[in-house]
Amino acid sequence: MTAPAPDAGLPAPGGAVRGSLRVRILLMFLGSLGAALALAGLALWRAGSGGTDAAIQGALLAGFGLTGIVTGLWYLFDQNIARPIEALAGALRTGRVPDLAQSRYLADLGPAARDAALARQRSDEALDAALEAHAAELAREKASLESILADFGSGAVMADARGRVVFYNASAARLLPGLALDGMLDRLLTPGALRAARVRLAAGAGATDLTCLTAAGLRLSGRLRPIDSMGEGGLLLILRDAAVDRPAPRATLEALRRHAATLVPMLDALDGPIPPALALAIRAEGQGLASTTRTLSQILASDAPAQMAGLDELAAGLTPAGPLPRLAFRAEAAGLNALLLALDARLRDLGHAPVLAIHPDQADQMRLALEWSGAPVPIDLLEAWLTDAPDPGQPDLTGTEILARHGTGIWPEASGPAAALVMPLPLAEGTVDGSGVTYDFALAARGVASSRLADLTCVVFDTETTGLNDHDAIVQIAGLRLARGRLTGERFDTLVNPGRPIPPGSTAIHHITDAMVADAPDLTAALTAFRHFCDDSVLIAHNAPFDMGFLRRARAQTGAHFDNRVLDTVALSAMVWGQSAVHTLDALTERLGIEIPPEARHTAMGDTVATAEAFLKLIPALEAKGITRFEEAWAEARRHRSLIADANLPD
Repeated sequence: MTAPAPDAGLPAPGGAVRGSLRVRILLMFLGSLGAALALAGLALWRAGSGGTDAAIQGALLAGFGLTGIVTGLWYLFDQNIARPIEALAGALRTGRVPDLAQSRYLADLGPAARDAALARQRSDEALDAALEAHAAELAREKASLESILADFGSGAVMADARGRVVFYNASAARLLPGLALDGMLDRLLTPGALRAARVRLAAGAGATDLTCLTAAGLRLSGRLRPIDSMGEGGLLLILRDAAVDRPAPRATLEALRRHAATLVPMLDALDGPIPPALALAIRAEGQGLASTTRTLSQILASDAPAQMAGLDELAAGLTPAGPLPRLAFRAEAAGLNALLLALDARLRDLGHAPVLAIHPDQADQMRLALEWSGAPVPIDLLEAWLTDAPDPGQPDLTGTEILARHGTGIWPEASGPAAALVMPLPLAEGTVDGSGVTYDFALAARGVASSRLADLTCVVFDTETTGLNDHDAIVQIAGLRLARGRLTGERFDTLVNPGRPIPPGSTAIHHITDAMVADAPDLTAALTAFRHFCDDSVLIAHNAPFDMGFLRRARAQTGAHFDNRVLDTVALSAMVWGQSAVHTLDALTERLGIEIPPEARHTAMGDTVATAEAFLKLIPALEAKGITRFEEAWAEARRHRSLIADANLPD
């Protein structure tokens, strides 16, 4: 919820005024001179009418009258010349076509500036058209390269000589949570492994293998290779999950499944003279046996392939029990989908009508179940089905071998009149529709300490809150990363459980309800994750003191320390258009030709996108005024403290 930005703007007069600007200025001064002479004559007349009192009254009349004339003259200049010139300069610096109504008292200057802006616009359009054919070919090649690298099974990371990340693909993002452009690679991996590998490369090796731990404790294996295009010291790191070091006890697991699947239905059918207490004990043991098999399945989950398959891929051709959630599994889609289709066909041959259901399981996995109404499948019949090779593309692999390659299994279960074939699968980190590759090779050529606005690595962000006061709480926070003047595609967006009811008045603005945040992360989890996303990037917000105030007040509760440098688009707008203009987000985006969809306004991500686009368009306008570096923008912002407070305060 971005608080309303301060503004002191006045509505521009409408209509148009013809005539020479020089003549109008001359008339202004002649009018002022005439009024001053008339006032002086009146004061002299009053002073000459007799007495000291009359002289004093005449002097006072002259003084106050001249003060009024000068004030009126200043007001006319401010309203009809100074402010329109500021608006005209801001429009020209941002490439916008000036509004003639705002410069109606500037005679031919407004139409001339408008003609120049239109000519520049036509020139830009012609240049864009000339480049379009070449850009389209480059875009096709880029899309092909990104598509290939996005589906590359292993994680790929490129870093420059200083260890800063300039490229990574989706697999690398899943293996290394927190991976980000311009971040340091050695913060995510044990630095000793990288240093030792660099030593081997320095000794003359063309490439070298390494095994390392991530910051989260995941063991990875990889291969490191120097990349000349990144300059001396540039690296390409290919990562994959380390191979399992222990033998997988699949034979034991299959035996347990067989006994459990046979025991539980038999015990459910007990109605003989077995004492009830004994029957309950036996049944409990049988259920414990089934639970143990699921635990063993989780142990074997480390055998799952590194590929990611969406639930929609695994369920293709099957009848879902309901809408399928957007989930990703560590699975090879072709083999498992073929197996599920084969089992579905076998069940239909028996007269059943199975549907695919998804159920939560222990730890980081889900249970896929083919469910139907009727008797369960005997375990020996299921084992016979698994001896077939269901995937035409892998005719040498039986169903049992496909399951083994995924470190999982499948078994029958029964619950009253319903039965199911149940298969646990580990979830994959990341999303099915996540971005493919993220890169900026030009980072390698950038200076270490460059503070140019166009070079900064920034996180533009916005918050939605329960209200506008200091005691209110965050209910949503979103951020977008910028690097070298472009959006990288990296984003952060989460609802936050504020631990208190959201007032109806706030919900009416941002449409976030108590039900929406009931299962959302609390403030500590959300701000810890956001701090990790920001790292040491420059933070940018519209009316930054409001949003930064919420982040900084939460430090004692969350431990998240936001001591980043800050830029405020309210202050940047004032640098371009002058302090008297309107500086709300709506006014700023309208001046820059940025459209905010109505459904996105007053959402954290919608306002963040608009603020990011505004910042990128303000950079060339600021450069035109000689403000090219962060330090210059910060120093200039301090001159506008009467409009907006300085957000660069100690945390």
